Amino acid sequence: MGYFLRRLSFYCVALLVAATLNFIIPRAMPGDPVTMMFANASVQVTPERIAAMKELLGFVDGGLFVQYIAYMKNILSWELGTSIQFYPLPVSELLGGAFGWSLFLAGSAVVLSFSLGSILGIYAAWKRGSKYDAFITPGMLVIQAVPQVVIAMIAMFVFAIGLKWFPTGYAYTAGTTPDWTNWGFIKDVTYHAVLPLFCASIVQIGGFLVNMRNNMINLLAEDYITMAKGKGLSQQRVIFNYAARNALLPSVTALSMALGMAIGGQLIIEIIFNYPGLGSVLFNAIKARDYQVLQGQLLIMTLFMLFFNLLADILYVVLDPRLRQGGHS
Repeated sequence: MGYFLRRLSFYCVALLVAATLNFIIPRAMPGDPVTMMFANASVQVTPERIAAMKELLGFVDGGLFVQYIAYMKNILSWELGTSIQFYPLPVSELLGGAFGWSLFLAGSAVVLSFSLGSILGIYAAWKRGSKYDAFITPGMLVIQAVPQVVIAMIAMFVFAIGLKWFPTGYAYTAGTTPDWTNWGFIKDVTYHAVLPLFCASIVQIGGFLVNMRNNMINLLAEDYITMAKGKGLSQQRVIFNYAARNALLPSVTALSMALGMAIGGQLIIEIIFNYPGLGSVLFNAIKARDYQVLQGQLLIMTLFMLFFNLLADILYVVLDPRLRQGGHS
């Protein structure tokens, strides 16, 4: 119990620090968001109206400290304010609409890349030094080193614009009414997600592959693996029942970190494919100096990352009896 309390205290402090930085960073950017909001207005805006809009959007008089106190109070009540760019749309509604799409794309990409990378890494370790290992391991690392923007642009020009096998963007066909009870709509969403999902997954496989390969190589030298081989157990049973199951434990942290970063990590892909996720929302909010959306977006990303890091700590204790015994001591 002491272990969990220490970790929980650490994450509470981390959340406080992150929330404070979340407040400071947008305000350190040049430009006044309310002034920019009326910059292209067709009619002249009076100073009184600008002042009223600043007060409405939370930019109250009294300096940054007063704004910070109001900001922290709003966080506790989950009142994220109103979007400047899409006034009067609430930030929670704007981010809520994009969150599901990012979660679907990023979560699917992480799970897919983790599964493929782990399987490829298991066989690369088992066949260490073979042609398979010499090809697949450096090959996936080379792909991982290629910027996402390059992979996404190549995939779009080849498969969407050139061959016309897939659509060039968005999450579903324009003019379609979203209906998750309609199998046709689900197929349409899946069809539109193929290219973004491929681009988001391919660059992550190499990291999971190397992680699993290294874990497996260390475990294959253990006595219980040698004993399992000596008993005449099948290769598949030795690989998966003995070696891979234990090698997965260190990969829990890598998986949780990838899931935590996934929500905000698909910015380039979402922009290129015009995917309606949080990455596109964040990009547009930065251009518009939309503080409210920036703060809400960064807060969600922080909460997501801290949650999955805490989940990794819990899983480590559950899966590793040595840590569990240490936590009770």
